[in-house]
Amino acid sequence: MTTASEDLAALLDRYVLTPWVAQAGRTPPVIVRGEGSYLYDHVGKRYLDFSAGLVAVNLGHAHSGVAAAIAEQAGRLAYSAPSLGNDQRARLAAAISDLAPWDESCRVFFTTGGGEANEDAIKFARTLTGRHKVLTAYRSFHGSAPGAGTLTGENRRWPNEPGIPGVVRFFAPFPYRSPFHTLDAREETDRAIAHLEEVVRYEGGDRIAALLIEPIIGANGVIVFPDGYLARVRDLCTRYGILLIFDEVMTGFGRTGEAFAAQRFGVTPDLLTFAKGVTSAYVPLGGVAVRESLANYFDTRPLPSGHTFSGHPLAMAAGVAALRAYREEKLFARAREIEGWLRERFDALQRKHAVVGEARGVGAFFGLELVADRETREPLVAWQGAKTLQAFFNELLAEGLYVYGRYNVAIVSPPLTVSVDELDEGFAILDAALGRLGNLKRCS
Repeated sequence: MTTASEDLAALLDRYVLTPWVAQAGRTPPVIVRGEGSYLYDHVGKRYLDFSAGLVAVNLGHAHSGVAAAIAEQAGRLAYSAPSLGNDQRARLAAAISDLAPWDESCRVFFTTGGGEANEDAIKFARTLTGRHKVLTAYRSFHGSAPGAGTLTGENRRWPNEPGIPGVVRFFAPFPYRSPFHTLDAREETDRAIAHLEEVVRYEGGDRIAALLIEPIIGANGVIVFPDGYLARVRDLCTRYGILLIFDEVMTGFGRTGEAFAAQRFGVTPDLLTFAKGVTSAYVPLGGVAVRESLANYFDTRPLPSGHTFSGHPLAMAAGVAALRAYREEKLFARAREIEGWLRERFDALQRKHAVVGEARGVGAFFGLELVADRETREPLVAWQGAKTLQAFFNELLAEGLYVYGRYNVAIVSPPLTVSVDELDEGFAILDAALGRLGNLKRCS
């Protein structure tokens, strides 16, 4: 095979299908190495990773402890069938139970990613309740495979339609762009809960198995719910016997300043799904954590799921090492410190650039909403519209800054190991690009 560095871009263009984008005309950098907060391409150019990949590389790139654990495990045992016991599988499940938000213990079912975990969580909920329907929010992403794609609320679900039956959607609150026609956060919550309860009544509360929700809406704008909303969702689910599932694929393992967003917001689900940060994305891994008082249902009944790579030893070793690193380096608490650094810098950008409508977030997880008019809050490009801001994100890349974004929202979620100097470097690039973007908007 041809592997000379000058041929890599051509190989990528010729043979690789890239997710979610038209394939023609793309010229992304070919990343071959990472270190800390930085990525390096095949010609040696450096990029500051301001989104931790896809809100996943919480430990930064090339963490020596995790890399060594993967290498050691590969030399000792690279695969074991999930029906057999495995030392690392037992250790990681116990460590996750120790971190989980329940007063009781939990049990963990491992998958290879977050979408698969969400599909399995729904299967478990349907089995546990004997009910069929599932509620999810419109502005949500839960994966792209046919099942998880149906659970998703935004336009990436459309290629999967008609999808799996029984999924019913509702509108969750979004204070900056209220679907309930209010600018008051308390009223937003009241109206959102009233709407949700009406949906439950129309669908039949005794027919709904689960409500699946991201405790912070992730890829769809980093939307932080108003105070009290998640607690009232919890109360509603309890009253109707609906299992509450938190999709913590993005928010888990320190991203919000706690092990899980459930602890940050003081709201306890019945099940939670995870992926990404559990291994700092070093090896693909996801899973479902089920509180013990539900999980023991399967002591006398078959678990209704299984995967060839469930609890893969390399992923288990990576997860054990990652959780050790989070603990020893005190990175969950550090995300709270990063939150202050990000708020200070985003406030400065908002004062300076009229194109910045709102910067919102928790921990090391922020969204920058770009607007054409700050007074009317008209988005710079319509959400789920035909236009994108890809040229803006490409410009940041050209300047050495990788930022993940969708439509008019840029997602800033650096590794939990990011330094103040690295943040300053990234914000300087972002500041200059926003200035140019604002000038283009005024001239258009």
